[in-house]
Amino acid sequence: MRNSVEFVMYADYALFSDPLTRLGGEKCSYQVPTYQAIKGITESIYWKPTILYVVDEIRIMKPIRMESKGIRPIDYSGGNTLANYTFLKDISYQVRAHFEFNMNRPDMAFDRNEGKHYSILKRSLEMGGRRDIFLGTRECQGYVEPCVFGEGKGFYDEYGDIHLGNMVHGINYPDETGRDQMEVRLWNPVMRNGVITFPRPEECTQVRTISEMKPKHFDHTNVESADALLASWGEGGIER
Repeated sequence: MRNSVEFVMYADYALFSDPLTRLGGEKCSYQVPTYQAIKGITESIYWKPTILYVVDEIRIMKPIRMESKGIRPIDYSGGNTLANYTFLKDISYQVRAHFEFNMNRPDMAFDRNEGKHYSILKRSLEMGGRRDIFLGTRECQGYVEPCVFGEGKGFYDEYGDIHLGNMVHGINYPDETGRDQMEVRLWNPVMRNGVITFPRPEECTQVRTISEMKPKHFDHTNVESADALLASWGEGGIER
């Protein structure tokens, strides 16, 4: 696929929290990452408001295991509380995603240089990302590396279908949809032989409005173009 990137992300722990479990101040992870979590991790590798990532597939490489821990969350009222968080343990996922230009961002038309964005994305992935990688929450430090999607032995390769129930797919933001509101998308994923194929955000039929929101404005005055960014990387001694 055009502008496609494939990488493996792994960590000792991950917490892609189910919002239904957070009402009492505790958190329990979904069994697999949400579309939005993977999109956020991909944006940590490289992101500009010019581009929009679309997550195509994820492959679960290791068995789904969970571990509960007692956590002392920050209590700004001065209390001393203890919460129970349920993490995913020893995780590894292969991801396939690609980027497109965000056509709801006409203010970023000056930065639509496809080849240079793709070059920076690949280079950033080889370096482990431009920002720190967190799998769900900041407590869960993760890592990313380039890979070939489908290579290697996965735990669920011959497992058949696993229905994962109703999950959050992701969040719609105004600069991605052209609507001045934040929305949440829901769906019912099925893992087939270890692979989850994601529908595109606009293909999700279960959409709920959360709140009104206006997009942030970007232009050449507060965003460095891909041309300038790639040139500065070269001048800094990074191999082209």
